[in-house]
Amino acid sequence: MRSGFVSIIGRPNVGKSTLLNSLINQKIAITSNKPQTTRNIIQGIYNEEGYQIVFVDTPGIHKPINKLGKILNKEAQSLTQDVDAILFVVDASEGIGSGDKRIIADLRSTDSPVLLILNKIDKISREDIIKTINEYRDLYDFAEIIPISALKKNNVDDLLATIKKYLTDNIRYFDDDIITSSSISFMASEFVREKLLRMTEQEIPHSITCVTSKFEEKTDIVNITVDVIVDRDSIKKIVIGKNGQLLKSVGIEARKDIEALLGKQVYLELYVKTLKNWRDKEKYFSELGFNEIEL
Repeated sequence: MRSGFVSIIGRPNVGKSTLLNSLINQKIAITSNKPQTTRNIIQGIYNEEGYQIVFVDTPGIHKPINKLGKILNKEAQSLTQDVDAILFVVDASEGIGSGDKRIIADLRSTDSPVLLILNKIDKISREDIIKTINEYRDLYDFAEIIPISALKKNNVDDLLATIKKYLTDNIRYFDDDIITSSSISFMASEFVREKLLRMTEQEIPHSITCVTSKFEEKTDIVNITVDVIVDRDSIKKIVIGKNGQLLKSVGIEARKDIEALLGKQVYLELYVKTLKNWRDKEKYFSELGFNEIEL
């Protein structure tokens, strides 16, 4: 039996959550084409006979503009210590950015092996892949450099095989049928937030979070209420949409994902509430499900 913990880090929007879902082979982390989609640390558990890998998907490391941003960065950076390996995910199609270089500078303080994961290789040529590998190799002594496409699952099996070499534990932390440490109620709120990310304009998602206020599981149905938290009444109107159509569409799509996860019928209610400047008010963080970290 071999087991261990592996952190997934990187800039926003490089495909960390997509990679986690591909590794676990089930959707447990929300994805979108907007930066900073992941706000909470999510554990995904990979189980195979003789192996268990606990993957930790972290918020994208970025330049914070408010107190929430500072908390998310500290959460991500704290998970580069005391793990068996670190997957540093980059978007191979974009080239090396200043954000990547900042993360590499931070990685110099870790004793954990760092595997560079060149994601989105389906978007570039073989020659560009080789060029990118050489550019990153000059910046840091990576334990491994592995090109993949998380979306198309190219080389994901090879990545898993490589990770297994770095596992140092020999105990099973979770039962075989558990694929995430996140609660079902948390995942329900995340599925709602994912649909909002996909259905609203670029500037809207950063002022939105979601929290499950009711989760009642019965024999044949699960009753769920999710509160959508926004920081301005003008955003509230947009989220609800004309005649409530946008919020209705969000609910329909989120319910499908929740039902697929639970395997039973779901009755989902959504309410939109305004908490002005919630991202800069520390008292709301624990209530909204963010981990408390000393600032």
